[in-house]
Amino acid sequence: MSAMDLPADRPAPKAATRAKVPTSAWISWVALAMMTTSSVASLRAAPTMAVYGLACVFLYLVPAIVFLLPTSLVSAELASGWKGGIYNWVSLGISKPMGFLAVWCQFAMTIFYYPSLLGFVASTLAYVINPELASSGVWTACVIVIVYWTGVWVSSRGTSGVAGLASAGLIIGTLIPGVVLVLLGTVFLGQGNTSAAPMDSDHILPVWAGLASLVLIVNNFLSYSGMEMNAVHVGSLRNPGKEFPKAMFLSMAMVLLIFILPALAISWVVPAEELSLTAGVMQAFDAVFAQFGTQWLTPLFGIMLVAASLGGMLTWLAGPSKGLLMISRQEGYLPPFLQRLNRHGVQQNILVTQGVITTVIALGYALIPDVSSAYWIFSVITTQVYLIMYLLMFVAAVRLRRIDPDHPRGYRAPMLVGLCGVGFAASLAALLVGFVPPSQFGGGDPIVYLLVVGGGALGLGLVVPFLFYRFRKPSWKQAEETEVTTS
Repeated sequence: MSAMDLPADRPAPKAATRAKVPTSAWISWVALAMMTTSSVASLRAAPTMAVYGLACVFLYLVPAIVFLLPTSLVSAELASGWKGGIYNWVSLGISKPMGFLAVWCQFAMTIFYYPSLLGFVASTLAYVINPELASSGVWTACVIVIVYWTGVWVSSRGTSGVAGLASAGLIIGTLIPGVVLVLLGTVFLGQGNTSAAPMDSDHILPVWAGLASLVLIVNNFLSYSGMEMNAVHVGSLRNPGKEFPKAMFLSMAMVLLIFILPALAISWVVPAEELSLTAGVMQAFDAVFAQFGTQWLTPLFGIMLVAASLGGMLTWLAGPSKGLLMISRQEGYLPPFLQRLNRHGVQQNILVTQGVITTVIALGYALIPDVSSAYWIFSVITTQVYLIMYLLMFVAAVRLRRIDPDHPRGYRAPMLVGLCGVGFAASLAALLVGFVPPSQFGGGDPIVYLLVVGGGALGLGLVVPFLFYRFRKPSWKQAEETEVTTS
């Protein structure tokens, strides 16, 4: 009997033996750390945070302490004690319906993540080929559709290929450009130039601007979301109890370095008033390279950034949908059509169905003139949905420590209750602040904004999974042959 088949109020077995995994399916803990870092870290936000100069360190460290650290440590304990990912953690800690809600929220938030990420890919490629294409909705739509379906084809070949491509994308498109930025910034200061942004103690903290400052900090909470996602691959590690926590700590350190150091380097070289947030990271690279007469490198680095984005997309394709498939086959939460696997054992029908939705959203870029503002609201909705999962994860972790304290865990998070309390409060704060209309909303009616965001989050995060759960049929359950546990 699988641990995921246990009633939610029963402790899991004290010992477990995993089914044999083919040698070709093993991945190293370093590769898993690379996959996790690739799914979280990015240079896209570096120009935005560089505007705040030295204060960007504070703006990244605070969310790291109250959100990234709890998420990483708590998910490390859960994954080293209970395989199966977020569903198993929440179903054993709270209940099976809540477990389904958690894994659904983890999956549903990606619906608008892919168009956003691939929209960045389209604008970056446009900067390399012809900057005027960046404002073309048709160009953006074509890039999103072509790249997404290519990603589906790659993911359908299996996890090992995804791990390799995600790691390569991270190294080529994030680590190398990030290191180059930091080195050039250091050389710039070493040549005797004055930093464009003040680096003294008076500028450690950002200027307080009321609620706007709070929104800025909370937005950085969301930059760290996804650390727990690749726990679904813990079964592909040779020694999950020891290797998964190591992977989480390595990825956590890499994420912090990737976020903070490049942003600081940009702030040293490019004055804040010259940073175009709309042009994004490509403009920042161009400005930095201009200081050294190497602007010819800008297109090359644009291609490298695209590689990183594609690696991140492949990681997100492989993770949440796999978790949703696993529990749907065991519990019958999704119709048989969405549970079908291809010859590589990949949930291809889920990816294809999601691809149809992604294609419709992409076409909106070409057909709807003002799609950006509407799309921004959709992005907020999916973020709210994702935060529901974090709230459930922290509650489940506390309950599992209380109801089954002796269950074998490869790693035990220190001060778990305190970590979960801090993480829960941070997630709840981010959820509530998301309902506050931002400055981008302009003169729109805040009541309309609240209704759209609240209604969307309620529909996508609660109504849709409720309907699947309510109308499920016994015939939707599939025999599960990959999980073996013994008492």
